Amino acid sequence: MKTREHGFTLVEVLIVVGVISVIASVSVPVLIRARISSNEASAIASLRAVVSAQADYFSLNGAYGESLTALATTCATVTTPFLSADLNANGVLKSGYVFTVVPGVGGVAGANDACGTPVSSGFYATATPLTVGMTGSRGFAADAHLSIWQDVTGALPTQPFTASATTTPLGR
Repeated sequence: MKTREHGFTLVEVLIVVGVISVIASVSVPVLIRARISSNEASAIASLRAVVSAQADYFSLNGAYGESLTALATTCATVTTPFLSADLNANGVLKSGYVFTVVPGVGGVAGANDACGTPVSSGFYATATPLTVGMTGSRGFAADAHLSIWQDVTGALPTQPFTASATTTPLGR
């Protein structure tokens, strides 16, 4: 009498592969949405940190920093940076978003700050998703009014900020 070898049949293996495929197809979009949500929360928090840094910078210099570098720089007069090192230069990538600070629309150049860096009477801070739909679905921006705005298409809200079908304020 012939003994049967132990193992899985081809049909059993195909059924297991099929079940795993169905589970993966359901869970991958959920994981992507969770990552996008996490990246957006981080972008909003980072933009709030930039707005807070600009407010502190303004109280010392009477004007706003023209870049992330200006907010993260120290010198003999300013020994503690206004902003943490993870946002220390324009174009920095953090949690799937690219951050920048530039002089705002209508901003007028002022005298240099306490470290000798140029300043402006306004600023425009942005957080742009690196890949819309994969790293983030919304674009964020803030200016000298110190409130954060979002655009649900992934584009950046433009100055002057006005509410529209896709652009709304998030608050301070």
